[in-house]
Amino acid sequence: MTKSIHKDFKTHETFFDGIISNFDSEGEPFGNQDRNSLKLFDLNGKSINVKSFRIPNVVNQIAYRFFRKSKAQRSFEYANWLQSLEIGTPQPLAYYEYKTTLLFKKSYYISEQLDCDLTYRELTTDFEYPDHENILRAFTRFTYKLHQKKVYFLDHSPGNTLIKKVGNSYEFYLVDLNRMEFKALDFETRIKNFAKLTTHKFMVEIMSDEYAKCSGEDFNQVFNLMWSSTEAFQNKYHRKRRLKNKILFWRRRK
Repeated sequence: MTKSIHKDFKTHETFFDGIISNFDSEGEPFGNQDRNSLKLFDLNGKSINVKSFRIPNVVNQIAYRFFRKSKAQRSFEYANWLQSLEIGTPQPLAYYEYKTTLLFKKSYYISEQLDCDLTYRELTTDFEYPDHENILRAFTRFTYKLHQKKVYFLDHSPGNTLIKKVGNSYEFYLVDLNRMEFKALDFETRIKNFAKLTTHKFMVEIMSDEYAKCSGEDFNQVFNLMWSSTEAFQNKYHRKRRLKNKILFWRRRK
């Protein structure tokens, strides 16, 4: 087992060791457990979020053992880098990895649990949510800030931005951090980064308008690219779903 603990939380190393050792039998399950397991633990009255990444397939076990950083390590390092850029994300605490001589096995990412008022997802389902348009515009400005700071969040999707209301303004925090790139982004890459967020044209119009104001780009150019990218992503997503359903259908018949 290897581990790395944030310098400000070294005093809690024994506690972190304990929750990782007892992860299967302790802790409170939290959120969707389909792909990875998330649990909450209490640390002196503060809620701690532990994400257990499932063991990868054999090819990736070799890749993560020798050639690539694990999802847990990337999450920890990216969270620290985001904080250095003054971009919101839950406080990173530690990551743990289990390896054999030749293969990579389990990994865990520990962060503080952040209580939020909503995620971007609620904006896509509740159009009467108070201050809906202002939140959407603030989110767009937040995304523009990411792009200006050379952050390319590949999983920029509805559940991965937590939103907190602070007075009359809003703060945004990124989660599920293991897929990011840090580089200068051209116009097309920036606008296509919105493609996974919503299927609703009026929301794309609002985000396009706000991004055009932030960037100085032409609204029509922003909107046309953002909407066509959204449609292309949806078409690709539904094609994959149909193909998967066909494959599963034949499996069931066997």
